[in-house]
Amino acid sequence: MTTITPRQLYDRLQQGEKLHLLDVRTPAEYEAIHVPDVHLAPLAGLDATKLAGVNGFAKDQPLYILCRTGDRAKQAAQKLEKGGYPQCHVVEGGTMAWAGAGLPVVRGTGKVITLERQVRIAAGVIVLTGVLLAYFVNPGFIWLSGFIGAGLLFAGITDWCGMGLLLAQMPWNRGGSFDK
Repeated sequence: MTTITPRQLYDRLQQGEKLHLLDVRTPAEYEAIHVPDVHLAPLAGLDATKLAGVNGFAKDQPLYILCRTGDRAKQAAQKLEKGGYPQCHVVEGGTMAWAGAGLPVVRGTGKVITLERQVRIAAGVIVLTGVLLAYFVNPGFIWLSGFIGAGLLFAGITDWCGMGLLLAQMPWNRGGSFDK
């Protein structure tokens, strides 16, 4: 796995190179903003065997992977490399860096809460609920808050977030089709 900056990728596209771009965010995030001509394949359902042959993707060709900021793209690249795609390139900073560089994007009309924000909201609600239950019902409920805190610590250290993967499966984060 290698990395490429949004500007480098854009310059190559502008020179007429036929490059394969893959967005591994949720369909809701994709609908809010995405790079033109990128194909959607959410990380939660990404399967290297199903990717081959769809929209021109081939195992012997370079694949440029985007997500929101780059973390999920790295996970997708690792998954695809294990599935036989040796030329995976992660776009540094993802879609946010692409947009931040002033490069063209397609913006949707709806307002979407990103997966990252959904995780923060869910974690905050669970921690607050645990504290309130511990204070008003039973002190043992403090372990609920401790469990979430430990999960956040684990996610920060390992860059793997179970709550994010779970939230990605929720109905509001699903939908759309693979070949967008």
